[in-house]
This record gives sequence, C-alpha cells and structure tokens, in this order.
Amino acid sequence: MPKTKRTLWLLTIGAFYAFFIFGFADNMKGATIPALLSDLHLSYSQGGTILLGAYIGFLIATLLTGILADLAGKKAVIFVAGAALLIGIAGYSTFSSFWLLMAAMLVLGVGIGSIELGGNAMIVELHGADRGRFLNLLAVFHGLGSMVAPFYAGQMLADGASWRLVYRLALIPVVLLPAYFLFLRYPHQRQAPRANGGLQKVWRSAVSSEMACFYLLIGAYCAAEIGIGSWIVEFLQKAKGQSVIASSLYLSLYFGLIMLGRLLGSFVVERAGYFRIMLLAASASILCLTLGVFGPPALAPLVPLTGLFFSVIFPTTTAAVSGRHQENVGTLLGLLFTFAGIGGMVGPWMVGVAGDALGIQPGFGTLISMCVLMVAALTALTRLTAQRKAGAPSERQPAICETSVAE
Repeated sequence: MPKTKRTLWLLTIGAFYAFFIFGFADNMKGATIPALLSDLHLSYSQGGTILLGAYIGFLIATLLTGILADLAGKKAVIFVAGAALLIGIAGYSTFSSFWLLMAAMLVLGVGIGSIELGGNAMIVELHGADRGRFLNLLAVFHGLGSMVAPFYAGQMLADGASWRLVYRLALIPVVLLPAYFLFLRYPHQRQAPRANGGLQKVWRSAVSSEMACFYLLIGAYCAAEIGIGSWIVEFLQKAKGQSVIASSLYLSLYFGLIMLGRLLGSFVVERAGYFRIMLLAASASILCLTLGVFGPPALAPLVPLTGLFFSVIFPTTTAAVSGRHQENVGTLLGLLFTFAGIGGMVGPWMVGVAGDALGIQPGFGTLISMCVLMVAALTALTRLTAQRKAGAPSERQPAICETSVAE
C-alpha cells in the first residue's frame, strides 16, 4: 500500500486516467465501423468478427494479467496495457486486410483488458473500505472516455477525415498513460497461494454457485453494453434514418448516461444494496431497449437511455465479488473479467451475424436477450443470499454478496 496520502491520490488519479483511456480507445470503433465497412467493402459479419478480435484480446488479458497483478503488481499491468494499446491502434489504423485488422484489434483488446483488471484491482487495494463508491467513480471516467470518443470520431468523420486518422490521433493521449505511471512508485507485496490449501481456497471460491451467477451476470452485461456501443451508430443510420452526426451524438449520449449513472450510483449503491439496485436497473434496461429498438423513430432516444440503467452493474458486481476476498483478489477478478471478455466477444459478433441474416434492426434487438439473462442471474443471486441468511444449505462457500445486500 502507498505510504502517504499524496501517493495514494496520485495513484488513484492514474487509475482514473487509465479508465478514461480505456473508454476512449474502446469506443471509437462504434462511430468508425460504418466508415470502415464502406471503405473496405466488408459485410456486417466481417465487421462483427473484427470487433470480436478486441474481446479475444480482452479475454487473453484477463486470463493472464490477474496473475501478473498478484505476482508483479498493478503497475506492471498498466505498462502492459499501454504497450498493447499503442501497438494495436497503430496497426489498426494502418492495415487493410481483414485478418490483419482483426489481429490489430486483438492486440488493442489486450490493452483494454489489462486496464480493466489493473485499474479495478488497484482501486480495490487502495480504497478497500470504500471500494463500492470508488469503483463506481472509476467507471465514471470510463464513461467519460466512452462519451468523448464517438463525439470526437463523429466530428472528424463529418469533416471528411479518414477513420484511419481518427485512430492515429488517438495515440497521443494513449502514450501519456505509461508515461504518467513511469514516475510513480507503487509498493507491491507479492501475493500467491502459499500452499495447496491456498490454491484449493481460490478454486472453491472460483467455482461456487454464487460465482457462477456472477459470471453469467457480467458476461451478459458486457455483451449488451458493448454490443450497443459497437452497433448503435449503424443501427440508427440504417433502421432509424439518422445522420452521421446525430447517430454519433446518440452514442456519446449513451456513454454520457453511463457516466452520469455511475457518478450518481457512487453515492447510493452502499445504502441501497448491491443486488437490489442492479436488479432494478437490469429490469428497466429491458423496457428501454425493447421500446427503443422496435418502437417508432420517436422512441429511438430510449436506446441511449439504456446506458443510465446499465451504469451501476459492472462496478457494483466488481465491488460485490472483491468484498469477500482479502487474498489473490487479482486472480479472482481476472476470472470474473474473463467472463466479461467472453460477453464482450459474443455481443458485437451476435449483432453482426444476426444483422446479416435478419437485418440490422432484429440483429440489434438480440441484445435484449442479454438483459433478460442479467435479470435471471440477479434473481438467482438474491435467492442464494436469502437461503444463506435463512440457514438453508446450498454450498460451503459463503455467499459472495451476503454482506453487501441491504437488510
């Protein structure tokens, strides 16, 4: 842990900036995908598969960087993230081959996955007693970057710039990330399971019924959130007749509402109860997305409004899981984020494939099923916690969110 309050806040600011870069680098693709498809004459399925590459990279990062965070420290993970983002963005803005574009997106995905794990683990370690609030504040900066990216990309594209130039200029803020952490000290205590008993404890935690529900929850959430962020511009242009500027602004609004919701959520999640607030949010997202996708064009604003309800789910899930583990948190969060990466792969790819087969409107509408899965996972978690409190047997592993649900 940092020895001084000044160092603690400098590291916190660094984590916040890392998440701004995460949101910015990850969400230029939604605004630029129509231009890329048109420029390179690619289909929806090919576009979806290129986007899939980012989340294969994300998945690889979460499998490896959780262990790296425990062994070498969170700062090492941030340096890995910076290098991967620089290489991935440079390649993506240069290549024209379908497979090379997918490979570059995969490397970019390693970068965003490393930030996801490193930033969250850093905040959990720095602000353990108040992690729910600070994880939501961390996610606010992801929302800010996600909101700025499509606005920036949309304006440049509307002014006649190439989608390649949009990505190349993004290298400037990205290079500042490793440069900032280069001058910060982060005292690290090596964590690793000390014996077979430690490994068995991690394994029992990882395969408990509660964790299975958390895996489903975070996977479905990422499929829905990233699927919307990746395809909303194309959906609004083709299905609702919006212009490049208007559709890009809707994407900015979507992430702006995610940011606003996380800012507001940072003040209420601890009081309202983790499961309760997430179940309400997931249920509201089903209504908004269904009406926004299949309703008349006048209801199209309900699609970005979904972001307000999505906002608290990811950071609150992270807080709930990390709250029950004092050791090897990086490894366990890595497992959790692995399922987030799987969801991130499935969502955009599913929309692309369904869009080719059925049209962009029903293809985009497949994301509603992910919201339904979120509600199912949260309902199961609520019941498991109620069983624990009533003393009913389910598994020997303590309920992960039991201490976080409001009485």
